[in-house]
Amino acid sequence: MEKPTAYIETMGCQMNKLDSELIAAQLAQAGYLPVDSPECASVVVYNTCSVRQHAEDKVISKVAQLHHRRQDEPFVLAIVGCMAQRLGQELLDSHPRVDIVCGPNQIHQLARLVQEAQSQRRRSILLNDPAVNGQLEQLDASRSADHTVSPFAAYIRVMRGCNNFCTYCIVPYVRGRETSRPIRHIVDEARRLVDKGIREITLLGQTVNAYDYAEAGTSYTLADVLEALHDLPGLDRLRFVTSFPRDFHSSILHAMADLPNVCPYLHLPAQSGSDRVLKLMKRRYTASEYLDLLQEARDIVGDLTVAGDFIVGFPTETDHDFELTCELLRAARYKNAFIFKYSPRPNTFAEKNLPDDVPEPVKRKRNTTLLDLQNAISLEDNQRFVGQTVSVLVENLSPKPHLNTQAPASEDSGHSDAASQPTQHPQLIGRTPGDHIVVFNGPTSLIGQITPVTVTKASALTLFAQL
Repeated sequence: MEKPTAYIETMGCQMNKLDSELIAAQLAQAGYLPVDSPECASVVVYNTCSVRQHAEDKVISKVAQLHHRRQDEPFVLAIVGCMAQRLGQELLDSHPRVDIVCGPNQIHQLARLVQEAQSQRRRSILLNDPAVNGQLEQLDASRSADHTVSPFAAYIRVMRGCNNFCTYCIVPYVRGRETSRPIRHIVDEARRLVDKGIREITLLGQTVNAYDYAEAGTSYTLADVLEALHDLPGLDRLRFVTSFPRDFHSSILHAMADLPNVCPYLHLPAQSGSDRVLKLMKRRYTASEYLDLLQEARDIVGDLTVAGDFIVGFPTETDHDFELTCELLRAARYKNAFIFKYSPRPNTFAEKNLPDDVPEPVKRKRNTTLLDLQNAISLEDNQRFVGQTVSVLVENLSPKPHLNTQAPASEDSGHSDAASQPTQHPQLIGRTPGDHIVVFNGPTSLIGQITPVTVTKASALTLFAQL
């Protein structure tokens, strides 16, 4: 008898990617083999995002594409994650082929729900309950290294949820309030992963710098977590995302400066450069306070790389507000910035109380303008790497290899000795400690290794190098 198979597709943030790893481990333990296509899977899981409408539309389109599968070819379709939490029963009512709707804080029960759907053909809905954090903690703490983003890099969740309730954001409603994991569980999980060959760990939290855990009269912050992890034997790199600019404690910056394995990379969303818009967003800082934090970070850490986030076209955003955002972006000089058009999310304060009054063509134009500005900054700043030697953790073969610069010797070159011919290597891709993407030609034996390369050329998004 053939074993059942499972296909998992992930939309959205790193937190969703980690959730999918945990789901994959659950299903593998229950006997499901992973496959690369939903067409042949006996279980299809879409792990969804609800931050923007486009992300939800993408899921509905994928569900519609599965309608062509024959009715006599039964399979279980599960929608999990933030969109599942937001829409709930509506997904079951509107889409007859959906069998399971499961919120992000209930994924520890997904394997059971799948088996019940297969054996009893019973449709299920299971949404978030604040009381399940203990069971979720068991799922995180018991994970193995067999289902990580790569054989040498992994995510570890240090906290869940968000308390900020920015007026545009749906995350607190679908992920719940902030809950920090026990520091001993984080260290144990990291040690197991490193023992299995993981060389880089990224600590995850919706507001990761807000980590705060108390036990036996002692309080622990993110700086304490970094201190506890940084010298685990075999752990070469330690990162954390995503940080909230408000209440960012300088102890984190000093840990970045003092601990060699903590990468000098900070993802710090700004969202707008207009104080008026920031107040409407309920970000609780001004543009000048944000830039002061960046300056403090660069003063303490040194050669710091920063990435940012922006929303353009927020309700009532004027041309002047947008120009202030451009000014902040010029001053911040990000490595890269994630730029999105405002998308009203149901039941948020902005959706209920602020008119979505910026026309779509204006949103598109501002989005393009800000992207072009950021690309120009990235291209200019990346030129400083040309001629430098950088350290790269090699991730894989480059998915879009550029022209191999190591051209083969001509057949009529007069060299008959095969040993004298240049070695042909594929193009590899990796990242620096500052999260710059680097491509270079090298042997596949370097995948998973940290190697020095010399940068020969730079674009806005990529450094080109040679061994």
